[in-house]
Amino acid sequence: VPAGRSSGGTGPDSCVQMAAELHPRSGKLIGLSNSNRTAQRNQPVQEFNHGLVLSREPLRDRDVFTVRIDKKVNSWSGSIEIGVTALDPAGLEFPSSATGLKGGSWIVSGCSVLKDGRSVLEEYGRDLDQLGEGDRVGIQRNGKGELHLWVNGQDCGTAASGLPSRLWAVVDLYGKCTQVTVVSCEPPPEMDGEEDEEVEDEIVSTQAVRPDKFPNNFEPDSGIDSGIGGGGTGGGSSSNSSPAGSSGGVAGLGVAAGVMTTNDALLFHEKCGTLIKLSNNNKTAERRRPLDEFNNGVVMTNRPLRNNEMFEIRIDKLVDKWSGSIEIGVTTHNPNNLDYPATMTNLRSGTIMMSGCGILTNGKGTRREYCEFSLDELQEGDHIGLMRKASGALHFYINGIDQGVAANQTPGVVYGVVDLYGMAVKVTIIHNHNHSDRLRRNNAIMRALSPDVGRPRPALSLTPEPDAPDRLLFHLNCGQKAAIISDGRTALRPHATDDFNHGVVLSNRPLHSNEVFQVRIDKMVDKWAGSIEIGVTTHNPAYLQLPSTMTNLRSGTWMMTGNGVMHNGTTILDEYGHNLDRLKAGDTVGVVRKEDGSLHFFVNGVPQGPAAWNVPPSVYAVVDLYGQAAQATIMDDMADLPPLPDDSSEGPTAMSPGSPCSVSGATAANDLRFHQLHGTNAVITNGGRTALRQNCRSEFNDAIVISNRCLRDGELFEIVIQKMVDRWSGSIEAGVTAIRPEELEFPNTMTDIDYDTWMLSGTAIMQDGNTMRNNYSCDLDSLTTGSRIGMMRTATGDLHYFINGLDQGVACTGLPPEVYAVIDLYGQCVQVFITSSSGPLDNSLCTSNITEKSFPIHSPVAGVAHRLHSKHGKNVVLLGDCCQALRVDGYAHGIVFSAKELKTDEVFEVKINKVDDRWSGSLHVGLTTLQPPDLPSCPLSGLSPSLTQLRSKVTWVLAGSEVRRNGVLQRQNYGCSLDRLTVGNRVGVKRCSDDTMHILIDGEDMGPAATAVAKNVYAVLDLYGKVTAVSIVSSTLVEDSENVKAPSLSPDSCSEGEEDSTPCENEPALVPTVMTFLENHGKNIQLSNQNLTATRVSSYNQGLLVTAQALPRQQLFQVCIDRLNPSWTSSLSLGVIGHSPDRLNFPSTACCLKRSVWLLQRDSVFHNSLKICENYGPNLDTCPEGTILGLLVDSSGCLHLFVNGMDQCVAAQDIPSPCYPLIDLYGQCEQVTIVTNHVSVVGGEREDMHCQGDMEKADMVDGIKESVCWTPPPEVNPNKTCEYQALCSRFKELLTLPDGYFNEDAKYNLCYCESCHKLRGDEAYYKRGEPPRDYALPFGWCRFALRIKTHCEVSNAFKKWHIAYHGTSVGSLRRILDHNQLLSAESSSIFSLSPVKTEGHGSYGEPEENSAPEREIPRVQLSPTMRYSGLEVFAPKVQFRDPRSLRCHQAQVGFQVCVRPGSYKVGPTSLGISEPLDPRFSNAEIEWITKEKGGTLLYGLLIRVE
Repeated sequence: VPAGRSSGGTGPDSCVQMAAELHPRSGKLIGLSNSNRTAQRNQPVQEFNHGLVLSREPLRDRDVFTVRIDKKVNSWSGSIEIGVTALDPAGLEFPSSATGLKGGSWIVSGCSVLKDGRSVLEEYGRDLDQLGEGDRVGIQRNGKGELHLWVNGQDCGTAASGLPSRLWAVVDLYGKCTQVTVVSCEPPPEMDGEEDEEVEDEIVSTQAVRPDKFPNNFEPDSGIDSGIGGGGTGGGSSSNSSPAGSSGGVAGLGVAAGVMTTNDALLFHEKCGTLIKLSNNNKTAERRRPLDEFNNGVVMTNRPLRNNEMFEIRIDKLVDKWSGSIEIGVTTHNPNNLDYPATMTNLRSGTIMMSGCGILTNGKGTRREYCEFSLDELQEGDHIGLMRKASGALHFYINGIDQGVAANQTPGVVYGVVDLYGMAVKVTIIHNHNHSDRLRRNNAIMRALSPDVGRPRPALSLTPEPDAPDRLLFHLNCGQKAAIISDGRTALRPHATDDFNHGVVLSNRPLHSNEVFQVRIDKMVDKWAGSIEIGVTTHNPAYLQLPSTMTNLRSGTWMMTGNGVMHNGTTILDEYGHNLDRLKAGDTVGVVRKEDGSLHFFVNGVPQGPAAWNVPPSVYAVVDLYGQAAQATIMDDMADLPPLPDDSSEGPTAMSPGSPCSVSGATAANDLRFHQLHGTNAVITNGGRTALRQNCRSEFNDAIVISNRCLRDGELFEIVIQKMVDRWSGSIEAGVTAIRPEELEFPNTMTDIDYDTWMLSGTAIMQDGNTMRNNYSCDLDSLTTGSRIGMMRTATGDLHYFINGLDQGVACTGLPPEVYAVIDLYGQCVQVFITSSSGPLDNSLCTSNITEKSFPIHSPVAGVAHRLHSKHGKNVVLLGDCCQALRVDGYAHGIVFSAKELKTDEVFEVKINKVDDRWSGSLHVGLTTLQPPDLPSCPLSGLSPSLTQLRSKVTWVLAGSEVRRNGVLQRQNYGCSLDRLTVGNRVGVKRCSDDTMHILIDGEDMGPAATAVAKNVYAVLDLYGKVTAVSIVSSTLVEDSENVKAPSLSPDSCSEGEEDSTPCENEPALVPTVMTFLENHGKNIQLSNQNLTATRVSSYNQGLLVTAQALPRQQLFQVCIDRLNPSWTSSLSLGVIGHSPDRLNFPSTACCLKRSVWLLQRDSVFHNSLKICENYGPNLDTCPEGTILGLLVDSSGCLHLFVNGMDQCVAAQDIPSPCYPLIDLYGQCEQVTIVTNHVSVVGGEREDMHCQGDMEKADMVDGIKESVCWTPPPEVNPNKTCEYQALCSRFKELLTLPDGYFNEDAKYNLCYCESCHKLRGDEAYYKRGEPPRDYALPFGWCRFALRIKTHCEVSNAFKKWHIAYHGTSVGSLRRILDHNQLLSAESSSIFSLSPVKTEGHGSYGEPEENSAPEREIPRVQLSPTMRYSGLEVFAPKVQFRDPRSLRCHQAQVGFQVCVRPGSYKVGPTSLGISEPLDPRFSNAEIEWITKEKGGTLLYGLLIRVE
């Protein structure tokens, strides 16, 4: 008790002790215990009232009588009620409930305050019905006779006033509340008044010695005096105020500002639609399975809305699959009693909803065109709000803009409701009680900005708090193209190069007389004429319809523009002062209205003289970011200014010594940031640490960002992916460049740069836009949110990439010494942040040395990392190194715990091994805060017989389909009932990052079972009833916190210089799981070869099979197609299944599986029989015998398809663990065999797998290495049974061309149909020749290799030639082949008078010196792409009948040729085509013309058939 307080004759301690007890007289169902401190309502399930208790003694002023809720039941509605009464409990006849108390009683019930049973306040404080076990609630009468409610130590404000002095505390254990305990009865803590005065004195003294800067007021002394006086008054008035703290002024320093909102914030009600998952303390709602379901996503607020209270949400996530989107509104239905509909518009009473751009009342349209915005067109990041006015009018707000009255006479008690329908997947409630903060602009601008671009402000400034009401800031209502950031201090035009106006911003309050408003120009663009304009206006920014430029305003406005002054749009001074159009970044401009009504402007602190007179007193400052002016910041002494975008530490605006960012010069200079120069769609925020791509759902490129300085040797530049969207293909690209940011003309993507640049795109290492290497050990396209990417240049000039801290090995060598890090925010990647790991690495990482400390200590049992704790129930024995549990007696006492606390999102999973049907009941599973190490040694006779009775610590458990917390029912009908499980089923539990408990059954997440789960929890199981034995099937990558995941290493990556290094091949992490087929399979399958070979022995279906072992992460599972039967159509499909296949009843085909299945079929990807992706990889129906198909699930849970060892990129995401490979031997595919000779962990070196992706692309022609001399190796044409190639071959036979012209080995012919070129992994473009020149592969054509003469094979000269194409007619083929020379269009006719003379068949030697001059070679048209040479004007179509199918087709022919550099001229198309034909080649350089004899070499005949 504070000193000086009256105790009324007894000691203060005794008074507190007496008051903290309950009166022995109580309601008839109450039982008291614990020295009358604990009250329990008897028969809590049968009776809901008669639970009144009162304090033993009357309350003293300011004492808070506080009770803790110990127990609740879910049988009833309503809960604890608390208040005060003037009735003496000694003679009181107790009513059934507190609301029945009369004679001077004030009771808080739910959200209402009642006096003598009648409501006096409808909406007050926290809803007591929503409080849970462990929450504390108190009641207080303060010295002013006011009633205050306290919840969990927070004051909810005044509930009633005019209370008498003698009052007893009242608690009603009503409804759900069945037990409470009195925890205290004492005054709340209060601020020390002397401490306040010290803070105030410190502020005054520091203001007096503030450095002399440009004054904020024209008369310096007046500002200081007024500031001190205001602060002093506020501080003095609050020194002995209520516990809420200071009521204003500086001395408050924000103590408990807005206390009523702390415990009364709007949240989503826990009862919600069946597919809704709540998180973020019930502020975020998300619809589960958004690609499968479009409704059942209704959520409501946890309490009714108050009058004039804004209920606002932000759209966090949308999907593109459905029509329709979010709907929002109000309803009179209480969420506790509502049977939630599938969509809110199905509700036929008490509901008003905004849907699209219309209003629906009780499900029927009442206003079709309510506003110009449609909710269906909003995007991620947009805000939607609603408000019920005191008049009963309902208003909706889009991005803070009031859309007007939607409905009149809205009922008084309504709840906010949101329907996550269709495209809308996830929303978050925005708790922002400052109305001006909701005046947002264009939604695209808001999505493009982070909250902060400056440095963080000091915790305690030398001046009054920056957020003090009187501080000059920009008003948040601004021009359409403007945005306000840095807590109102900075204004900018984010798209300054696109628009030159609509950049008007005003001050947040009128200027005081003699107060200078000054801004610094932070950023300018040189695209436009004109620049910043500054002035004053009488218009209030909250109500002003802002014009495109401020000089268009025709009333109450004075502006300085250029070197003149305008009043209401009319020039009043032509030559006034310094020309504002000539200012640069860093210059300052200011304006002041003096007491005499004159207006003065300042440029760089220099007064320009009076500009106008008779200016009224209440004017707002105005800045027009016009033309070149792109960003400006208010100059004042309140806080440090953020640095200019191009400031350096040596510049005039260097950090002040008092800045929180001011560290040692070396540290500050070495801090890596993003450079202020960047791509047009990029935005740099957070002091240069964060980069994002604005308009991420409409723009996918033009977002390149670069480091602010060169990387030092061995220095890691690392970023973390913060945000991604699923709208685009492709993702982040990262690398380095030797180009200085100031000299870089930022392209669309960084791979467009053709000099001094090295980039990683997907798995391809690219130098100067050309692919140097494929299949690098990491795939950037597979990374997800939270993944970290790092780059480092070593002292030897090697470039290394790091993924999540793991070195991926050397990407390329020979880098120059000074390179900048480059990040391309491309495609799916939207936002990244520079991590604190960026900086110099230790020597071991710089040189890629890896020692034994780099590897984890792995579990002694292969594949299993989880264990059971040695403490368990008395009927349990542990087997198999604590991986199995067996109940040996009875039906209970079977509780077991995990050996360690579960990490966030870590799944602890067991498999049921044995059941005993003599018992009822089944396995229980959950999480507990009970620490098993604290338990006595086994057997634990004191441990509860069943998990539902374990209540010594907080325990969340699923029993059957009921979720309980400490035995109290929390939820019914959750997921699949555990009572139905049997041998082979798997059950898992995890605690998610949003503090929810999830249960997994056979790998399928059943959704959140419980919320507000503590962080340090153990998994707990109860082998109860029929379940008698389980075994652990889950594992964790890291067992000990000191261990890290072993990086995948090539054999030569171990350091030879480290004596203690452990050989990589001896590491257990690299030992793969041996895979075999499961005995349970389709009825037409026969297994052989130790279950490695599967054969379909009958029909065309019933050929499903799965592996007996789960597929570990990062392990490649491969099968070889052994036999195809051309009698059938279609072929195999393959994928993974996310639940145990032991008891799976296989359907006839894989497409009939609809539970936790991801399937690759033809060229599409299916999930649960729904197509989720098209045009993925090669068409599996065209894969020939001998094709090796592989499946891999990477560490991020992404499924990859491998074809002949080549990764086809991510096919699907969020694959559960464990999963099992699935194969359907359908149609043509009759037999496959598991490949075992090179099972590997991806990321390691696979020496026996050579594919085209390993070759250097710069040394290849159509995927053929030059060492082969144009003749492809047998592996490059894997599809030996391609039907398209066979059709083209049959057409070639119809041409009756002599076989002598063609290579006799047909396996060297190449098909470029979609399936074949994808099987080979061909890229669309390559380079060839000296100097290198691009050419396109002839996709869609089939090439037949021509015979090359011996002397040509010996000569290497033609290897330096370029590749081109020539389209021709079928009638010209024979003549061209006869002369081994291309013919022009004019001479290609068979009726030409005479052929062009050559030196003999196939000769390409130069003419002898004394030979006669030859006839001029006619012009020959070539092109680097068949998209041009294959046009019908060059290659006319002919019709033919296929002798095999007897169907008619059309065919075209052409040649692939080698062209000697310098023998041709590059020019525009001669056809006058304006549309681009090939994205790589412009129409201005798509046609090559040559007249030189011997300048071309026929390489292959091309045929295309339609």
